[in-house]
Amino acid sequence: MNKHSNPIGIFDSGVGGTSIWKEIHKLLPLENTIYLADSSNAPYGEKSAEDILQLSIKNTELLLRYNCKLIVVACNTATTNAIEYLRATYKDVSFIGIEPAIKPAVLQSNSKTVGVLATKGTLSSSLFHSTVKNHAEGIKIIEKEGVGLVPLIEAGKASSKEIKEVLIALLEPMLSQNIDYLVLGCTHYPYLIPVLKELLPAHVNIIDSGEAVAKQTKAVLVKDAILLTKNLKPTHQFYTNADVVILKSFLKDVGDKLCVDFLNF
Repeated sequence: MNKHSNPIGIFDSGVGGTSIWKEIHKLLPLENTIYLADSSNAPYGEKSAEDILQLSIKNTELLLRYNCKLIVVACNTATTNAIEYLRATYKDVSFIGIEPAIKPAVLQSNSKTVGVLATKGTLSSSLFHSTVKNHAEGIKIIEKEGVGLVPLIEAGKASSKEIKEVLIALLEPMLSQNIDYLVLGCTHYPYLIPVLKELLPAHVNIIDSGEAVAKQTKAVLVKDAILLTKNLKPTHQFYTNADVVILKSFLKDVGDKLCVDFLNF
């Protein structure tokens, strides 16, 4: 069966993974996509590993019912807690995961001190710890759990005074130890970049995983021989089980040729 025109499936604990969708769409504008924002269960980062796994299974099975040819787990917490199980269980589809971009930060750091802002679920995972162990020898990694950030972003308050106060408290211990790179370990956090640039000294670089994920998505589509090279009218469907207006607000810079709707999943 020709799977080329089948959509790429993307899921996240909420609206944050739209930052990943935008990078994928920019690199692969001909591909059809389906995005699930599981906002009624956000944030994943504060849930148990078993709960994260069950939510990831639920989202994966829904995307498979839509005949998705590849699934992007656009959530650091879901990747670190569930992607090994998903790959072992659903062998007819490839999965792309999201990991904090520690390696490029470590390679480029002059101060040998890197900050990582992520969720509890990511920071406590074995995958995160193995990544640090394998790539950060001789580098001081300062981890901060972004408590409260995801709910504020999900509420459409990514540039609010409240979120600035939370960020100031999170960044101070990192800045006091002279970080020169800040790794964003949650797909919601790229929406904080404008505020972070206001709060961080000019020499501190911000790194997220979006562009690398898009490149990996293309590479896997090519490897699996399912890259779509002709498509006059790409379709993009976005579903949320919470507030449609909030999800639309994160897509307003993309254009109006999107289907954004509520789905009880």
